[in-house]
Amino acid sequence: MHTRDVDEELVAAATEVARTRCRGDNHTMAAAARTTDGRIVTGVNAYHFTGGPCAELVVVGTAAAQGAHDLETIVAVGDRDRGVVPPCGRCRQVLLDYFPALKVIVATPAGLRALPVTGLLPHTYVWADHQLGTSSQSEPMPPG
Repeated sequence: MHTRDVDEELVAAATEVARTRCRGDNHTMAAAARTTDGRIVTGVNAYHFTGGPCAELVVVGTAAAQGAHDLETIVAVGDRDRGVVPPCGRCRQVLLDYFPALKVIVATPAGLRALPVTGLLPHTYVWADHQLGTSSQSEPMPPG
């Protein structure tokens, strides 16, 4: 069951890439993202025992290489008709750091839903808040 808030074209694009491009153990997941200018960027994971990139991270790099530096929505789909698969923890953190307003399509018991990435990683570490020179870091620490 799909819901109105889900970008069906994006799910279809990721599903098609998973069906036609994922072969064997090296490529088992496909992802598709919609850029803020409406383009769809796709990619597949590059599995490797050393921790190759997930499909979502391949899409982030591919989008940047195509000049798209702002993504609106992303979805990952497994090969062998596994359907929509939620991002792993590492991808959730990277997606949040790169695109804090991103929507992520996930499967729920009620069907597919587009959720804010912030909802997938509550009480998160925000990388930018801990960098030197940010307002939260420039205030002196109280004596201890």
